[in-house]
Amino acid sequence: MTKTSLLKADPTPWLLELDNPSVRYFTLTDLLERPQSDAEVRQAKAAIMTSEPVQKILDAQYPDGHWIKPGIGYSPKYRATVWQVIFLADLGATRTAQIEKACEHIFEHAQRPDGAFIANKGKSGAIICLNGNLLRSLLWFGCGDDPRGQLGLDWLAARVHGDGGFCCHYNGRLPCAWGAVKALSAFAALPEGARPPAIQRAIERGVEFLLSYDLVKADYPSGHAGVSPLWFRFGFPLTYVSNILETLSVLTRFGHGRNPRLAGAIEFMLSKQDEEGRWPLEYSPAKTWARFGQKGQPSKWITLNALRVLKALTSPTRFGP
Repeated sequence: MTKTSLLKADPTPWLLELDNPSVRYFTLTDLLERPQSDAEVRQAKAAIMTSEPVQKILDAQYPDGHWIKPGIGYSPKYRATVWQVIFLADLGATRTAQIEKACEHIFEHAQRPDGAFIANKGKSGAIICLNGNLLRSLLWFGCGDDPRGQLGLDWLAARVHGDGGFCCHYNGRLPCAWGAVKALSAFAALPEGARPPAIQRAIERGVEFLLSYDLVKADYPSGHAGVSPLWFRFGFPLTYVSNILETLSVLTRFGHGRNPRLAGAIEFMLSKQDEEGRWPLEYSPAKTWARFGQKGQPSKWITLNALRVLKALTSPTRFGP
């Protein structure tokens, strides 16, 4: 299943417990490679929709599909519409009528005619991390065949491969590692055979950018604020934030698990493991409709994501969402 020699103990039975059906579902499918037709997989998938975090998020939704107030849906963090679609995808929710309304609301109110999703109507509104997060989530909910989803992917690929690259207004107009990770996570959600040349070139540029820096030194461009301490903290859900674990997840999914430049980052990830083969939750966003664990305590989400990395060390693997 994983590189068990790197684990101090096998946490799989813990991940398969019934209290977190989302983690149980992804453990069965991503780690144990059970098919969707498997009875336990189907049961876990159905249980996701009645789990506490999914229910709390959906209970707060208005009938027309938005949260808090209609419109773009980026603010307030992290209770507005955009974030709920991202969180629901992270949780592995199934597309229902409620979720379909939420996706439609985002297409109608948060997407520009050129395909970019925006946080605000200003010049800095089309943030690359937001576009990566939303496209990954919309793909999870089956919007990849929607022309508006395709338009968004085209915009993101053109942005990455064009003069703008990964530069971000909020990173002093320098290339942003967080944005690169989020963009690549969206492209990774596409089956390999469904990646046109423009997206493949964007993937290559993103991988080259991330591998050109030492992830543990965090010497990537960081603007005036310096390196965020959140880069070194493993969290769930991550919102626009990224960290070493998510970066490893993306790069190993594209087949770079054996790249020697990732050795230090993998050692850093392994150093956070406890004696039972579990990883702690070190970060979780505030002011969310649902809670996703207690900081400082072993986290099934972080452990799942670490095991995904270990599984993908030797070959590219398509995980979801």
